[in-house]
Amino acid sequence: MSDSYRGPLPKPTPETAPYWEALRRHELRVQRCDDCGEAFFYPRNVCPACLSDRLTWVPASGRGRLHSFTIVHAGIATPPLPLPYVVAIVELDEGPRLMSNLVGVDPDPEALSCDMPVEIEFADVTDEVTLPRFRPVGEC
Repeated sequence: MSDSYRGPLPKPTPETAPYWEALRRHELRVQRCDDCGEAFFYPRNVCPACLSDRLTWVPASGRGRLHSFTIVHAGIATPPLPLPYVVAIVELDEGPRLMSNLVGVDPDPEALSCDMPVEIEFADVTDEVTLPRFRPVGEC
């Protein structure tokens, strides 16, 4: 369990519960449309490409590329992570993009670059909640 995370915790909905349950098992899953094959994130009831409601949760590799990032230097009275920290948009190898934190690298623009390869790290922040974080692959 992580002592450093002090942020809000997710409140799963019927649409998001399978995502959070998979993370708790240290698995990353995304939805895929059974009709058009589109993989997507955030969880929802219909495919954003074809509006089909025939959806399946499928495993994702947890690998991808840093699409975009920002470095947070100041925050609310109790920021979720020690300052500064990196908020990242990660594009998974499967296509969907998700927002997370980038860890294992200095929060310095000189140490980060868009398109750098990243992989998931599962952060057990409570006994019930695991958050996805990403770290660079290889040397930084």
